[in-house]
Amino acid sequence: MSIIPEGGSLFVVDIEYTVPMDKVAAVIDPHMDFVRASYEAGRFLMSGPKVPRTGGLIVMTADSREDAESYLEQDPFAQEKVAKFRVTEFRASNLHPTLKA
Repeated sequence: MSIIPEGGSLFVVDIEYTVPMDKVAAVIDPHMDFVRASYEAGRFLMSGPKVPRTGGLIVMTADSREDAESYLEQDPFAQEKVAKFRVTEFRASNLHPTLKA
């Protein structure tokens, strides 16, 4: 069984920090708790910081764009207003064989 929903949408979340890094750092631990919980819930497929460190990227599953955006409002980065989130929906029409297993 694939972790990627067949025929369903995936969402790329582009996170951009909107405050100095010291303010972001103050929220990193609660943000990482949210990230871990999101993996456990099956919502996040991959994530990590951008290089250079101006934000991060997430690939996630959701029932709709609205569902993804609503879910991301729970992220401490969003709640503390240290970052803005841009959500892009796409259909994974081509997959590496290891992602289909």
